[in-house]
Amino acid sequence: MKRIETTRFGARCLLSAASVFLVRSESPALEDPVKYETQASQRMPSNPKEVEDLRREQGSNPLIAFTFLELKTITGNFRKDHVLGGGGFGRGISPIDVAVKVHDGERSFQGHREWLAEVIYLGQLSHPNLVKLVGYCCEDDHRVLVYEFMTRGSAEINLFSKLLPLPWSIRMKVAFGAAKGLAFLHEAEQPVIFRDFKTSNILLDEDYNAKLSDFGLAKDGPVGDESHVSTRIMGTPGYAAPEYVMTGHLTASSDVYTFGVVLLELLTGRRSLDKLRPPREQNLVDWALPMLSDKKKLQAIMDPSLEGDFPIKGAHKAALLAFHCLGRNPKARPLMRDIVDSLEPLQAHAETYHPS
Repeated sequence: MKRIETTRFGARCLLSAASVFLVRSESPALEDPVKYETQASQRMPSNPKEVEDLRREQGSNPLIAFTFLELKTITGNFRKDHVLGGGGFGRGISPIDVAVKVHDGERSFQGHREWLAEVIYLGQLSHPNLVKLVGYCCEDDHRVLVYEFMTRGSAEINLFSKLLPLPWSIRMKVAFGAAKGLAFLHEAEQPVIFRDFKTSNILLDEDYNAKLSDFGLAKDGPVGDESHVSTRIMGTPGYAAPEYVMTGHLTASSDVYTFGVVLLELLTGRRSLDKLRPPREQNLVDWALPMLSDKKKLQAIMDPSLEGDFPIKGAHKAALLAFHCLGRNPKARPLMRDIVDSLEPLQAHAETYHPS
């Protein structure tokens, strides 16, 4: 179980008042995590000094190593109803809103490994479309991450809210930003495969700029003559590429497939898996894929909450892009950089959107 709190503070201190909100985040896996009893588990850094040494060796972004007591004080013992007071110190540092993710009940080797992956990757990588990691805590059994706070929450919450449906322009803006984040990962000096791309892992700032979050399942991609990396099958049902589920072979094309699923969710307003729908419509890809390349059937799959307020040509281009991303042959799928290029023209009519 992961808990996410939000609060405001400067480095190691509280600088201004803010409310603390509690969100519970689940990350269902294709396989349940198991405890590893291997030599690898003993080699993995598991105390504050070892973690900090590894982070400094591999990372370039400055991070704050918090004590658990500091975080308990800052968040009022992680109480969601606690309003923090002002004061403290923090010379020359402006207050920032942050989200505090507490990995409670995840004390297995797998849980620690996912926490450590976030510290390492977000300590190395920096991009406008990746969430910024402010700091972390590794103390006894406590594993905590402190991120910049994203005002609008996840794309999942915004997309599937029945109260304020997202306009077409914002959906394309979210897709564009997320695609740029994935393209950056795939083209890094050491390529990174995100592996768990989904709407709940896309966070949105005040202006609906998208940032990728939750790098717990991220994996170094193949380099040189390698065609793939072999790994234990992890991810979220409904998103994972079929060849990865079948073989455990992970490539950048695996992320491209999951991007296609998310783009399909943005087009249709439907979840990747929805057991409440009729049997033939429960799996979004199976239901929508045959209609994506047919202009005459496109209207049948578009989100009815848009009420037809979208450009037909733009929607058709986005649908064709999703169709190619979801191809069964991973080698025939587009590269993320090509997806970014395809989505850029669809931003032409984007407009500022601030729901009341």
